[in-house]
Amino acid sequence: MTRLSRTEIRKDAVQDVVGAAATTVGQVTTIITGAVKDVAGSLGGFATELFEIRDAARRAQDDDA
Repeated sequence: MTRLSRTEIRKDAVQDVVGAAATTVGQVTTIITGAVKDVAGSLGGFATELFEIRDAARRAQDDDA
């Protein structure tokens, strides 16, 4: 059985920490990206509703004229 030096143990620990941090950053990035996409979709839907309301109001105004 080979014994690991302190330097090797530290290197492995740093490697594990960096790997865990990278995984966490990736997960958070995925969450944020999904949230931004959802917000953009909601705002787009809201804008569509505003256009439809505006068009309906114009049609109603034209009907009165």
